[in-house]
Amino acid sequence: MVDVTIRGAGIFGLSIAWTCARRSASVQVVDPHGPGSGASGGIVGALAPHVPENWNSKKAFQLESLLMAEGFWQEVEATGGVAAGYGRTGRLQPIADQRALDLARQRAETARHLWQGHATWTIRNVADMGPFAPASATGHVIHDTLSARIHPRRACAALVAALGVLGVPVVTDAPDRGLVVHATGVDGLTALSQPGGKTAGVGVKGQAALLRFDAGANAPQLFVDALHLIPHSDGTLAIGSTSERNYDDARSTDALLDEVIERAIAAMPILHGVSVIERWAGLRPRARSRAPMLGHWPGKRDHFIANGGFKIGFGMAPKVAQVMADLLLEGQDAIPEAFRVEASL
Repeated sequence: MVDVTIRGAGIFGLSIAWTCARRSASVQVVDPHGPGSGASGGIVGALAPHVPENWNSKKAFQLESLLMAEGFWQEVEATGGVAAGYGRTGRLQPIADQRALDLARQRAETARHLWQGHATWTIRNVADMGPFAPASATGHVIHDTLSARIHPRRACAALVAALGVLGVPVVTDAPDRGLVVHATGVDGLTALSQPGGKTAGVGVKGQAALLRFDAGANAPQLFVDALHLIPHSDGTLAIGSTSERNYDDARSTDALLDEVIERAIAAMPILHGVSVIERWAGLRPRARSRAPMLGHWPGKRDHFIANGGFKIGFGMAPKVAQVMADLLLEGQDAIPEAFRVEASL
């Protein structure tokens, strides 16, 4: 039996712990701030793919992870009895003009090839898409069936509950035992940056809002005016988010979030008068390479990194957990070159 210590109880740390525990490893999760205390405790939860073109290892990895997600979350929920808010409900994006319409049609063709029939990217008449659909200057929207939604905060709680059933503790302090995975978000990027004097990554502030609006259990998410609008299964609607490299307080919300809400209402007038029930802000770990950082910690025996899930961490988590468990427990290294720790150092 392999002993594994996971430092960090965000989505990467908890997912790796879950996958290792399911393979009979002896696992402990340690986070001084508790589960989901960082970016993973947010409210948006857009599990959306990159556009189906200019294919590379990052997009292929993401596709596989998004396809794994339904089974991953079903098993987590069945084990722990806590709902994660997952649903593969698709996504709508308005098409602004003829040039964008031509490009969307080209991508529909590449999606047929690249997504291999597992999901579709189609052009639809907006009038056919129901009441929760964005206005479109061309009368058309992109509808993809690969996008899914999750409630980040509840997903972390679901993983903690499932880990508890497997006998995996999530504690605030404990000594390292066995192999150590550092899934410590922005703090971890700072620690990696110090030895060589280079910046491994930074924290990017995001602000989001939760509205009291029930779009329906199976309503698609929207991507409009560079905003994600995510109908959650609990009858709320998440809107986000900002991307701020410069900020004074990582956890405070301000006028930038007011602008986000105003833009969402302008795009979806049905939201006029809807109450805001939560305003959220936090730091997302953005690695220097913009890709996840996975693998051995250079120069530190038996220490590993799982970090840098900027904006795509929840979508990448099932596959990240799989490849990290393969590395830790089997010695099999299937990490894409672009995801290696060295790519951001």
